[in-house]
Amino acid sequence: MLTSRAAILALVVCVIALSLAYPLREYVAQRAQIAQLQEDRARMEESVLDLRERERELTQDEYVEREARARLHYQYPGETAYIVIPPDSEDDDEAETGPSEPWFTTLWRSVEEADSPPPDDGL
Repeated sequence: MLTSRAAILALVVCVIALSLAYPLREYVAQRAQIAQLQEDRARMEESVLDLRERERELTQDEYVEREARARLHYQYPGETAYIVIPPDSEDDDEAETGPSEPWFTTLWRSVEEADSPPPDDGL
């Protein structure tokens, strides 16, 4: 049998549980947000370190010279630069020869085909 004291006790426990549910949910959500922000901060700090390293490299004359020679094919006066070009594949040969007819011929042929639809078989 359910006495009035037990009913009041159950009601008080439910009220306490319900009153703690929202703050507890907010606490858990805030902890998750804090963890996410800490991960973002760590990633940003790593990015800052990478950018500082890149800045340090770019201020060194040897690095800039090496990159200019490798990427831009720069050389000093009197030097001869050689660029090795790999042999072309079969697909590149077809692309270099170009189409067999000019583009406007292909365009005009498509206009003529669109102008004369195929004959109907009486359907």
